[in-house]
Amino acid sequence: QLKKRGVIFQSLERAMVEHTELFRKHFMSQPATLGSARFAALHKALVSSGTFLYVPRGVEIELPIEIFHWLNGENASVFPHLLLVTDELAKVTVIEHFRSLDSHREKEQPAGFACGVNDLIAGPGAKVSYVCAQTWGDNVVALQMNTTTVDHDASAMSLNLHLGSRYSRFESLSRLVGEGGRSDLLAVSVAKDQQEFDARTLQDHISPHTASDLLYKNALDDRARSTFGGLIRVEPNAHFTDAYQKVRNLLLSDDSEANSMPGLEILADNVRCTHGATSGQIDEDELFYLRTRGIPVPVAQRLIVTGFLDEVIQRLNHPAIGEHLHRSIEDKFAS
Repeated sequence: QLKKRGVIFQSLERAMVEHTELFRKHFMSQPATLGSARFAALHKALVSSGTFLYVPRGVEIELPIEIFHWLNGENASVFPHLLLVTDELAKVTVIEHFRSLDSHREKEQPAGFACGVNDLIAGPGAKVSYVCAQTWGDNVVALQMNTTTVDHDASAMSLNLHLGSRYSRFESLSRLVGEGGRSDLLAVSVAKDQQEFDARTLQDHISPHTASDLLYKNALDDRARSTFGGLIRVEPNAHFTDAYQKVRNLLLSDDSEANSMPGLEILADNVRCTHGATSGQIDEDELFYLRTRGIPVPVAQRLIVTGFLDEVIQRLNHPAIGEHLHRSIEDKFAS
């Protein structure tokens, strides 16, 4: 039925041939500006598989579209790609899963490398919701580069769940190119042992009367580390911009470490831009409250952490997807 309405959902290889003009117009059309230009070039040179999704004017896809990327084998590499283009007044929700094959069954996790790109283009008045669920194996080095372009009166929401890999770097560039555009950037990370998560973001307000809201939450245990470097940039003449950036880190051990560097670059007048970053440990009063009701310490800590992260997942406003993300977080604590 969707195909009859003009929706295109196919492999990247077919899209290159069957929809050449549309593919060339949008495929990696934005430069990598957040530090991983070399890896973007590596991806462009080696990408051989991926997904192309086009939603024509006025088409609303009610059910989420799921895409799976798998990493399998010792020292394997994968270069996943998603090109999502929505036309005027279109609506779609996409979930991308990034997984290692049998990652929880093997005692010794095989080493691997992932270098992915996803380009999201929200046309005029379109509504795009994107979810990234990253559960690579424990010995994988992963990089993911995202570019979101939001046209006038459109909205794009991205939620990134980072649970797997040994080292994971995620870059998110959100460009608001049309008046009335809105971008929501959400992320949840749960790290333990010696995992390291590195996030770099840019909220680039190019047109006036645009809005963006970033909320990143990290829960870190053992010797895990997180790094966040984010910038809100308001270009000249992008007046009446409304931008917000908040990063919160929950440290579950004395050896975990969180580094947050939010920033502002404002080149226009009549704007409202705020940012903030906090780091702290579990509130002892909350923990005591749960323990007095007979809840063991590990379970009590898990409840507190889940509640801390739930604020981000609730913003998605999709119960079925939210339940799946909660289960993934529970599996992380149980592993």
